[in-house]
Amino acid sequence: MALGVPLALRAIGSAVDARLHRVFESRPAVPAPPGLPYADLHADPLLWDRDLLAEGRRGHVDLPRLLRGGVGLQVFSVVASAPLGINIHRNRSAAPDLVTLLQVAQWRAPAVWFSRKARALDRARRLSQAARDSGGRLVLVRAKDELEAALAAAPQARPVAALLSLEGASALEGSPENVAVLHEAGFRVLSFSHFTDTEFGGSAHGQDKGGLTAAGRAALGEMARLGMVLDLAHASPRLFDEALSAWKGPVLVSHTGVRGTCDNPRNLTDAQLRAVARRGGLIGVGFWPHAVCGRDSASAVRAILHAVRVAGADSVALGSDFDGAVGQPFDATGLPRLAAELALAGLPAPAVVAVMGGNARRFFLRSL
Repeated sequence: MALGVPLALRAIGSAVDARLHRVFESRPAVPAPPGLPYADLHADPLLWDRDLLAEGRRGHVDLPRLLRGGVGLQVFSVVASAPLGINIHRNRSAAPDLVTLLQVAQWRAPAVWFSRKARALDRARRLSQAARDSGGRLVLVRAKDELEAALAAAPQARPVAALLSLEGASALEGSPENVAVLHEAGFRVLSFSHFTDTEFGGSAHGQDKGGLTAAGRAALGEMARLGMVLDLAHASPRLFDEALSAWKGPVLVSHTGVRGTCDNPRNLTDAQLRAVARRGGLIGVGFWPHAVCGRDSASAVRAILHAVRVAGADSVALGSDFDGAVGQPFDATGLPRLAAELALAGLPAPAVVAVMGGNARRFFLRSL
């Protein structure tokens, strides 16, 4: 009986993973163009109980699929909390935490059940260990020279360069001083809100949807001192505007849709797209249904084309949200097909190259 309970919990965790991360289309992939490493600004495989180095039958991302899909730069997100009843309209900050339940179901150490900072640090250690065990095919990059070296490798030996991002500031546990702790662990990108408001700023899906708080301003100071990137994904309209005004460093929106093709609170308005572009920032357009109002790659193409028309081809990138508790039209092996569909839709070849990876590579080489 004692063993049966944890076994049942682990089985439930695996079943949830498989159910959430469906792939809607099954068309065959096309070969990745040689010499073109793609880049993706947001994926969540670290949340799930999987081996990153082995090709799996669940989800969207692992090292073999990234390599087969032509990915040379992948931002791995760590999310430390998510509310029960999660939705894109209004979530209570005090709602029971789904990520805590997932830690228990996945047999994680009890220390991470009670500390969101410990969860983030544990996931950073996991990615570091995967990189060490990968035989050089996965490299955790913390600085510009490390990214340069990874991208300069010959195409047949090019590793996947991995960057760490914190989604939502709950892992800071209310303290701006913890920015330095997470930076030391390898995090280089940080957002203040996820599906609930935090001590640092309001969420587009929170109760109050407030702006930048005093703690948020202090955290921005720490981020500037350490040379980090601000992510405005999930930010409330007030936080979006106030953070852009207060922050002078590099900024991106790691994963979003656009209201021009899919009008809901999860997605950016045209004014927000232009605001990020004016700052030299980057907009990662995703593929999941709430982002693009569809389950097919054609819906993703429409969203990317709209973002390019409004913000310019130099400001748009991919922000898949692979493994982010959402279904997708394809997994990481489908990115070459997306590139082909963008070209067929009329996006000029230099713009396809920029959106599929060139912009993200340039952004991080400038920002790290």
